[in-house]
Amino acid sequence: MKLHNAMWPGLVGKGTDEGQEPPISLEKMLDLTAAAEVNGQKFDGIDYFLFLPHTNPEASDDELRQIADLIQSKGFAVGSLVAPVWPGTIGDSAMGTAEQREKFLSAVKMACRVAGIFDNHGVRKYGVIRIDSAEFGVEKWKENPSANTAQIAATFKEAAKIAADHGQRLAAEGEICWAGMHSWKDMLDLLEAVGMPESLGFQADLAHTYLYLMGYNAAEHALLQPGYSDEEFYAAYEKMTDKLRPWTIDFHVAQNDGEVHGAGSHDKTGKHCPADDPNGKLDIVRCASYWLKDASSRGIQHICWDGCMFPNATLEDPKTWNTILDTMIKVRDANASLV
Repeated sequence: MKLHNAMWPGLVGKGTDEGQEPPISLEKMLDLTAAAEVNGQKFDGIDYFLFLPHTNPEASDDELRQIADLIQSKGFAVGSLVAPVWPGTIGDSAMGTAEQREKFLSAVKMACRVAGIFDNHGVRKYGVIRIDSAEFGVEKWKENPSANTAQIAATFKEAAKIAADHGQRLAAEGEICWAGMHSWKDMLDLLEAVGMPESLGFQADLAHTYLYLMGYNAAEHALLQPGYSDEEFYAAYEKMTDKLRPWTIDFHVAQNDGEVHGAGSHDKTGKHCPADDPNGKLDIVRCASYWLKDASSRGIQHICWDGCMFPNATLEDPKTWNTILDTMIKVRDANASLV
């Protein structure tokens, strides 16, 4: 199983608004990743956000091939891609107006085009295209949950057809900030409503799914209460992963300290923490094993670290990446018999 690092921590939550830190360039993120090494092991590749300033998703074929050359020159493969479905990028809400939903589908088409160019180049041989509902917050969704979930599902079905036509698969990332995907139960209901597991599955992130257990934004679906014991935690964790694992086709290694965190427009989400954060709630290696059972049967060939919205000082510290890589190696080695 290949070990990847995500490039989007250099972008998500960064910007020019007051209080935001500046973005970190793609080449800088690649160099930080390439410098990491633990006992001769390095990262095998990167997962990639199709968003400026790293990438213009409307770039020409030649420009995209040049980006592929740059990534390959650092010794990396490309795995999963993040489609620019969010409002303010190319896309818009999957439960919005007809015009908004069409923008969402246009973003998926663009991502499939880029994926095809990377595939043909040879820098990409595995991975999925990540999407979400692109509807920030859950208040509007709660006005009519059944109808709004049905609307998102209809948009996702069309997106899955587009992906299939391009030889790609989509993975919907469960995260408490996305309407209709904000709890483990609502995420499962949405996946089942789409009902196209060969073309659209689930992307599990350890940091985000921890908050599923606690019922943030969906107290009725909480599986744990504060002050839980280890026994209660793993019983709840097994219940959640047994429901979502069959749909899981992409996996993010991460840590969470139990806080809800956000920056810029990407508000109220799971707080990613350093792999060795003393306040981390997760035994990363053990929790990963629940998601990685029979991973190869679901087409998972790589795992990716997600440190979304780390401060720039943390991202630019070489120790950060060596600690992360060491954790990734432990996850891979501990779960080698399961994949």
